[in-house]
Amino acid sequence: MPLARLTERKYYLAANAGKRAPMPGFVLLVRARDDADPVMRVGITVSKKVGNAVIRNRMKRRFRMLAREVLPAEGLPGADHVLIGRNAGIERDYATLRAELVKALGKIKR
Repeated sequence: MPLARLTERKYYLAANAGKRAPMPGFVLLVRARDDADPVMRVGITVSKKVGNAVIRNRMKRRFRMLAREVLPAEGLPGADHVLIGRNAGIERDYATLRAELVKALGKIKR
């Protein structure tokens, strides 16, 4: 399943009205687009409350890798997925974040 990036602010705001799954390291927002396009779009955001630029960029890189790994198998086709980084996500190891993302997607599918 192909992944595309969310590029415009309006899509992030629209995803905020969808389903949310808060986890210790991040918050996952998912909103079905209800168009015929099966492409999953993913957006990543980490606010300035979370560390300095180096830490925020590291978090975003980890989230991009997680999205590439997990979303094709577990994500919802034709939906926008937004990952919002949290302070607790900084020191969490990759395997834990991956397990949390799978768990969050499972919650949203229910």
